[in-house]
Amino acid sequence: MGATTSVHRTIDAVWRMESAKVIAALARYTRDVGLAEEMAQDALVAALEQWPEEGVPKNPGAWLMTTAKRRAIDQIRRRENFNRKVEEIGRDVQEATPDASEGIDDEIGDDLLSLIFTACHPVLGTEARVALTLKMLGGLKTEEIARAFLVSDSTVAQRIVRAKKALADAGVPFEVPEGPELQTRLASVLEVLYLIFNEGYSATQGDDWMRPELCAEALRLGRVLAELAPKEAEVHSLVALMEIQASRSKARTGPGGEPVLLLEQDRGKWDWLLIGRGLKALERAEALNQPPGPYYVQAALAACHGRARRPEDTDWQRIATLYEVLGQISPSPIVELNRAVALSMAYGPAAGLALVDEISGAKALQGYHLLPSVRGDFLLKLGRTKEAKAEFEKAASLTRNERERTLLLERAAGC
Repeated sequence: MGATTSVHRTIDAVWRMESAKVIAALARYTRDVGLAEEMAQDALVAALEQWPEEGVPKNPGAWLMTTAKRRAIDQIRRRENFNRKVEEIGRDVQEATPDASEGIDDEIGDDLLSLIFTACHPVLGTEARVALTLKMLGGLKTEEIARAFLVSDSTVAQRIVRAKKALADAGVPFEVPEGPELQTRLASVLEVLYLIFNEGYSATQGDDWMRPELCAEALRLGRVLAELAPKEAEVHSLVALMEIQASRSKARTGPGGEPVLLLEQDRGKWDWLLIGRGLKALERAEALNQPPGPYYVQAALAACHGRARRPEDTDWQRIATLYEVLGQISPSPIVELNRAVALSMAYGPAAGLALVDEISGAKALQGYHLLPSVRGDFLLKLGRTKEAKAEFEKAASLTRNERERTLLLERAAGC
């Protein structure tokens, strides 16, 4: 039993590392992402059946690739119209054995990049893009994705099935777009990665303040993308942003799992290695001399905090200026709310409150718990405790995260 368990753990680790490469290579051959994912899963099942009995092969990635290709050949042979594809795939693997050291294709970088752009295609809804990305590129199981986003296994499974069907119905090509379309599609890819990261960094619902596994997965995929697209400044900028934000993870919760706000965190618990990596990624983005995008500005904002060894060392005036720049690039009431916080730190709570009151009628902020939370903080600093208490209570009623609700109610009680 112990040996079998060990092999299963090995298979799980190999799958996490190799599945995206296998799916990407198969998708290039078959031009069908759904079929590629299905054949890769068949290879995984074969590994679970054979490796405990026969042992782990010397090159497990090659074994999975060869087995998956064979399954693809069998599947395509059943379709009379795909004889040409059978020849393309079968030419060099028909005589191969699963232990052959064929390795991963030389074109795997292009394949992975194509898979990322396919999984994050705008033809899919946001939730479908996130689920498909985590499934195909992250190697996560359906139940793991469901657990991370607090939805049922069947919901995630349906999203993935519908996503693959939507890609097939729309005839989405398995390729990296070029020209103006590249920037449009790249924005979709970066949005998906940052959505995954943010759900891990500040969970929107449930009992946990953070879900570190999602942060780690988004950061891993971001690093992969930076290697595959080294000349895209916004890719390096997003990696920089996630590296610096992730550096605070251990300081963001107290002993009981309760949230600890930025200015109250023990910066000795920050991961300064991650901060250094983030600053390097930001330098790579700057070196490309491309017009600043939203992720570059957000990374520059994060760097202001990352460079401050003490809260009082934070350059709040620069942060307020950067939020103004971000508001020009990506106008949003959320950006303005963050600028209000920066203004309050740089010029006093009255300056922040004035901006908050100015934007409070924005539709995007209705039902957004951070609006009354921020307003309550300004009112408290101005000595208007009764009004602050009401704002904190309102914010607590709006959030879906239990940890955050507890924190807000404690702040209300403290008024």
